[in-house]
Amino acid sequence: MTDIDGLVVTPLRRIPDERGAVLHMLREDSPGFERFGEIYFSSVYPAVVKGWHRHHEMTLNYAVPVGMVKLVCYDDREGSSTHGNVVELHVGELSYSLVRIPPMVWNGFKGEGTAPALVANCSTIAHRPDEIDRLDPFDNDIPYDWSLRHG
Repeated sequence: MTDIDGLVVTPLRRIPDERGAVLHMLREDSPGFERFGEIYFSSVYPAVVKGWHRHHEMTLNYAVPVGMVKLVCYDDREGSSTHGNVVELHVGELSYSLVRIPPMVWNGFKGEGTAPALVANCSTIAHRPDEIDRLDPFDNDIPYDWSLRHG
């Protein structure tokens, strides 16, 4: 369960053998699958923040097959039952999951560890610059601090 309405985290299968591994992500018969728009990959270097952004129409389906990221979501949707909530997830090799982020939820991610991470997104529509909003990750009204916290 998550603390943002419409945000769904689903553990994914990794099938290792002596040759390597198969990492599942999303199938057309998966619960919650809406439709295919495009698949793209985003690399993120350690300690780099990519965010904030939100999509007006697109549902994001993130998985991190390589490395680790701190994925943060913020709900400022008027009328949402979870308005004002922030969710911080650690997703990747140590917690391989599919994270479905609904439209109009702010999100961003930060590379964790010492190696670059690879974020895969199977979105419900193809990217269109007119349906995305962006904010500076460090100068905004979102109640979140991207700093590393110890303990």
